[in-house]
Amino acid sequence: MIVTILDKKDSLLNKFISEIRDVSIQKDSMRFRKNIERIGEILAYELSQSLEYQSKVVTTPLGTKIVQVPKNDIVLCSILRAGLPLHNGLLNYFDDAENAFISAYRKHINDTEFEIKVEYFASPSLEGKTLILADPMLATGQSIISVFEGLKNHGTPKEIYLACVIGSTQAIELIKKHFPSTTKLWIATVDNKLNDKGYIIPGLGDAGDLAFGEKL
Repeated sequence: MIVTILDKKDSLLNKFISEIRDVSIQKDSMRFRKNIERIGEILAYELSQSLEYQSKVVTTPLGTKIVQVPKNDIVLCSILRAGLPLHNGLLNYFDDAENAFISAYRKHINDTEFEIKVEYFASPSLEGKTLILADPMLATGQSIISVFEGLKNHGTPKEIYLACVIGSTQAIELIKKHFPSTTKLWIATVDNKLNDKGYIIPGLGDAGDLAFGEKL
């Protein structure tokens, strides 16, 4: 797996990351969603540089110009519900992509153990296409692995990109074992620890709750 961590270089991205982490700022759920969306746009721009391109002749009011445009047939897949703001950010840039949505949630066995339940799928064929799988929080890595296993029933992508906001080093090492070696992970920032409940430390908390409110 090819891993690109975006906050290793200074950019405006770091301001958005700091705000989604900040306990005082993240109380504003609208701003939290917007910052996740902005990070999605940055992830889209960065990973777009590794897509395939082809020449296109564009006619302007005063002449013509040859430009390079992406040729990939993209399917953008997000994990409900936390993935929706990230999906919007990616879709702002990949506005002609097909879309897939999948639900995945933790069903707790006890305070520290859980299993991933995947119950809802809506996806076009992935056969021969570029799959961008978006998940804001790559904590244990189990959710994105479960989703990928489910997606295999929809065809074999030509290439796979993973777009994430915050991940743990443990999750990255785990998913390397379950995704093709050619998979490219684009992630805004990485933390080194998980707590005993499988949440990223220092992380930011529960992205779904922060974006859309607490659940029962």
